[in-house]
Amino acid sequence: MSDVFELVRRVADASLPVLITGETGVGKTAVARALHAESERAHGPFVSVNCAALPESLLESELFGHVRGSFTGATSARSGLFVEADGGTLFLDEIGDMQPALQAKLLHVLESGSVRPIGATRERAIDVRIVAATHRDLRKLVVSGSFREDLLYRIEGVIIDVPPLRQRREDIPLLAQRMLEEARARHPQATVERFSSAASHALLEYRWPGNVRELEHAIGRSVLLGRGQTIEASDLPTPRAPGPSTSARDFGDTVIPVRELQREYAAWALERLGGRKMITCEKLGIDSKTLAKWLSSDEG
Repeated sequence: MSDVFELVRRVADASLPVLITGETGVGKTAVARALHAESERAHGPFVSVNCAALPESLLESELFGHVRGSFTGATSARSGLFVEADGGTLFLDEIGDMQPALQAKLLHVLESGSVRPIGATRERAIDVRIVAATHRDLRKLVVSGSFREDLLYRIEGVIIDVPPLRQRREDIPLLAQRMLEEARARHPQATVERFSSAASHALLEYRWPGNVRELEHAIGRSVLLGRGQTIEASDLPTPRAPGPSTSARDFGDTVIPVRELQREYAAWALERLGGRKMITCEKLGIDSKTLAKWLSSDEG
């Protein structure tokens, strides 16, 4: 995560859009908020919308606004989130789920720096920094025709990839302690005060498929339901037996392309080094673009 934090600091004041990638629950929203807080726009609003949570018609109105009477139910005018975020940051979470028609309108806003509400005849200039996030492979969506390639080029000015929690286990003790304190603050009647040594070990052993979000829910539940002062291992998710490795296969008699072997070895090295891409590149003797190419399933 030190690589992530360093990149956040370096690009915070840049005008380029930022695309945050990573599995569900890794903390992409937290990274987006950090980008805003570290930027010169920190005094302005931080406005967030989940593109997967709203139907297309409602999302269009939420983003761009509408004038009164522009459609059935539009009994009053709405400025829209782009206008609300003027002077600040607009965070488009799960942008990979945005419908193509809205993608075209979003592209126009990014290119023109202005927005026109539904039913309006004039556009309004806006000054908004776009930060988008997705757990999906947008390049695969481009190939399938469900995501616009020109929009992808617009939003990936800088890409920040947030590694899953299983690749940064050294973060778990600090995260767990902070979440314990926050859960106790939310539930002052709770008796739980600490983790047992067995529970601390269980936190490190579990693979956390839901990442930081799952960790937070597990600790919050343990604090709320705990009967004593200590969280025990039995209060936490049971460690799962490791499944088939994705980076160290049993080849048997099968001959595979060198590019596939390259991808698997790079994935193994990245996981072995705790998901730290800069160190992985140094160990492999390659640059970051080459590592990204090796790890790409499209190239594999």
